[in-house]
Amino acid sequence: MTMTTYQTRMREKGQLTLPARVREALGVAPGDELEFEVSDAGTVEVHGLTRIRSDQAWFWTREWREGERQASEDIAAGRTTVHEDADAMFAHLNADD
Repeated sequence: MTMTTYQTRMREKGQLTLPARVREALGVAPGDELEFEVSDAGTVEVHGLTRIRSDQAWFWTREWREGERQASEDIAAGRTTVHEDADAMFAHLNADD
C-alpha cells in the first residue's frame, strides 16, 4: 500500500481546504459532512459522510459499524461457522441452548 502525504493550512476560523485527492479519497462533495474520531493517543481518523436516508441511518451508527468491524475480523480469523442451509443453521443455534 502506497501512502501519500498532503498538507493544508488552517485559517483563522478553523477552516481548511481539503486537497482534491483527499476529497476524492473521502468521497465527499460540497455539503457533505465529515466525521472525526480522536483516540486517547491523539490519532485522528476522518470519514466522509454522505447524506443518508432516515430509514437507513441505523446502518451508520457507531455500534453498527463496530459490529461490522468485529464480524469482518471474525471471518478473517476463521471464527465463523458456515451452514449448508437454514435448517442446519437453526439446529446449530438451538444446540447452544
